[in-house]
Amino acid sequence: MLQFVTWAADPIIYSGFITLRWYSLAFMIGFLVGYEIVSRIFKHEGAPERWLSVLLMWTVAGTIIGARLGHVFFYEWDVYKLNPVKILYVWEGGLASHGGTIGIIIGVLLFSWITTKRSPIWTFDRLVIPIALVGGLIRLGNLMNSEIFGHPTTLPWGFKFVRSAEWHYLYEGLPCHPTQIYEALCYFALFGVLMWMYWKKNAQERPGLIFGVFFLGIFIPRFLIEFVKNNQVAFEETMTLNMGQLLSIPFIIAGVILIIRAMKNPRVKIDYPNRFSDANDSE
Repeated sequence: MLQFVTWAADPIIYSGFITLRWYSLAFMIGFLVGYEIVSRIFKHEGAPERWLSVLLMWTVAGTIIGARLGHVFFYEWDVYKLNPVKILYVWEGGLASHGGTIGIIIGVLLFSWITTKRSPIWTFDRLVIPIALVGGLIRLGNLMNSEIFGHPTTLPWGFKFVRSAEWHYLYEGLPCHPTQIYEALCYFALFGVLMWMYWKKNAQERPGLIFGVFFLGIFIPRFLIEFVKNNQVAFEETMTLNMGQLLSIPFIIAGVILIIRAMKNPRVKIDYPNRFSDANDSE
C-alpha cells in the first residue's frame, strides 16, 4: 500500500527553439478534442459548419483573456495595479478558472448575438460538454507543474512535490493532498455524464439542463476541494471561505436555477438531420 508519492515530474516536455510544457499541451489537446466534439454535435443537429471556427475564436479568446483578468482582479490586483503592463505577461503564470468561465460566458453571448441569432443557452448546452474535459486536462497540467496542491495529509496517496519551491517552504518532507488529481477526476467524470446526457438521453431537448448540470459538476467539487487546497494568495488566510469558494457560490446557484427551469418547461423537440446545414447563416 502506498505511503506517499514523490512527485518530481519535469513540467517541460521539450526545450529548444521553442519550449513546450505539459500545461500548454493539455490546453492544445483540450481545444482540439473539444473542437471535434462540438463539430459532431453541430453536424448531428444540422447547424452551419461555419459556426465552428467562429465559436472556437470566441472560446479561445474568452478563456485566455478571462482567466488572466480573473487572476489579476480576483487575486492580485494590489500587485498588478502598480505595473499594469505585467497583465500582458501571461507566460509568467497566473490564470483563474472562474475568470475563464466568465470570459467564455461573454464570448458565447457575443457569438449568439452576432452569429447564431439563437438563445445563448443553445450554445452553452453544447459547448460545456468539452469544456468539462478541458478543465480536467488543465488540472493535469497543474499537476505536471507541481502547483495548486493541498494541505499535508496522512492518506497513503499524498504527494511530495519536490520540484515546488512552495512545497519546500511550507511543508518540507510532508506528503500533501494532490488536489489537482481530485479536481481532474471530478471533471472527467462530469464530461462522461454530459456526453451521456446529450447522446443517450437527448438532454439538449430541455434547454439549460446540460448547462446547469455542468455548473454543479464543476463548482460543487471546486468548493469542497478548496477546504484541503492551499490558498493562492495571502489575504485568503483570514477568510472563512477563500476566494475560490466565494466565486463558486453564484455558479452553483445558477446551476440549480437552470436545472429547475429546464425540468419545469416542456421538452423541445429537435430534428436531427446528421449533416451540416447548407445555409451560411442562422435560420
